Amino acid sequence: MRQIRILWVDDEVGVLRSHILFLQEKGFETDTCHSGNDAIQMVKEKPYDIIFLDEYMPGLSGIETLRRIKAITPSIPVVMITKSEEEDIMDAAIGSQIADYLIKPVKPQQILLSLKRILDIGEIVSRQTTTVFREEFGNIAGMISSASSFEQWCELYRHLTFWQGELIRSSDTGMREVLRMQETDANRGFAKYISGNYMTWMSADASERPLLSPAVMSRRIFPLISKGSPLFFIVVDNMRFDQWQTIAGDLRQIMRTVYEELYLSILPTTTQYSRNALFAGLMPAAIDELMPEYWISDHEEEGKNLNEEKLLAKNLQRAGLSCKWSYTKISSDTEGRNLNEKVSQLMTNDLNVLVYNFVDLLSHARTEVNVIRQMTGDEASWLSLTHSWFIHSPLFELLKMVAARGARVVITTDHGSVKVQKPVRVVGDRQTSMNLRYKTGRNLDYNARDVFEITAPNKAGLPMTNITSRYIFACGNDFLVYPNNYNQVVAYYRDSFQHGGISLHEMMLPLVSLEPI
Repeated sequence: MRQIRILWVDDEVGVLRSHILFLQEKGFETDTCHSGNDAIQMVKEKPYDIIFLDEYMPGLSGIETLRRIKAITPSIPVVMITKSEEEDIMDAAIGSQIADYLIKPVKPQQILLSLKRILDIGEIVSRQTTTVFREEFGNIAGMISSASSFEQWCELYRHLTFWQGELIRSSDTGMREVLRMQETDANRGFAKYISGNYMTWMSADASERPLLSPAVMSRRIFPLISKGSPLFFIVVDNMRFDQWQTIAGDLRQIMRTVYEELYLSILPTTTQYSRNALFAGLMPAAIDELMPEYWISDHEEEGKNLNEEKLLAKNLQRAGLSCKWSYTKISSDTEGRNLNEKVSQLMTNDLNVLVYNFVDLLSHARTEVNVIRQMTGDEASWLSLTHSWFIHSPLFELLKMVAARGARVVITTDHGSVKVQKPVRVVGDRQTSMNLRYKTGRNLDYNARDVFEITAPNKAGLPMTNITSRYIFACGNDFLVYPNNYNQVVAYYRDSFQHGGISLHEMMLPLVSLEPI
């Protein structure tokens, strides 16, 4: 194992000889110097793992030395050591991204503790996380086997998402694999839960079923509309709950959470069905029946979500809401920046509905662009890419602006996605839909044990192209493949993120109400 290299910078380094000997006895390679300029030169010439830096030195101060060192090696941890506890000095040091802060006189054990905290933190966190997850494993297994209500599935999904985030930080790949196996078991149980209850929900009263896509506007958004107090309803297309959790921390500095819940996407979990239902306040079959000019069937080549604004207008009209509102769809950074320039105008509306398509575009790009696929091979890198997009996005900038102006925000999505692994063979004619997670058509041939089938679409609120039409849905991480070019299609789409079927990630969606701090 490589010896840890320490640089100790102090104009009175001679009086620290006992500290240096102590560190050397503990196995650390320790260099010293007397000034900031010397430290900067040594950092240029030799790699160090950590620097102990005195604040008060002749010539360059510790703060200025720190800034110059960070300009050379931004990632190197620096421990500031000073005689002063003045708040402005501590603020300046912390603002320059120090790893720790110690007040003189410093004891050798304090130095050792600081080293352990900084250099071993990753391994300590990993070990502790693994230990706790081993204890939690049985609890999650029990939750999977006993979950029988929507509330219980929500609790289980939150547990799985939490531990996904925790184990991403752990070096224990074995525990991450155990969690993936539990997620597979959970999705298998969830598919049984959906197949056993979905058709019942379609004919049940609202109080007897989970919050579904068509009810979100009437039950969660319309009651918040208040004239003179702008509300921003933001739909991030194809955003999973774990992706929301990844970006939520960045919003805590500007907004507080009023409530966070999970609602259930209708089937199919695609933009065409779930988002049209969200804005229309109606199931797809009702849209097709009442407003056929606004519904585009699967086999038609037109865009499937070109009428969202019109569907929303009809929904507001049915609810008897007379308010000033806007609808904007953003599919690029340029469109996002252009919208942000109009934020003052948006603040005069009672309701602003914004759809951000970037996450969905990123998902498609990951499938089609090999370099993005290689960069996001696992869930951790996929979530990291989502976070990177968000903190540099016009959406984040908009949220900062509307928070500063005191506006309320509700953030949600229309569906999520799942990383597909297992191909399931399906045969269909030319009129069969092309989606990999669901198929609809009249001449479908498949193994009923492999899918969730709806043979009476009208009873599930789904349009029928003819009297023999049916829908089938892939479950868990399956994807539906035609026999034609089977091996080629499987190789291309395996490990891609798809949506349309039944899984926790696709159907259990975040719905979050926020207000400025």
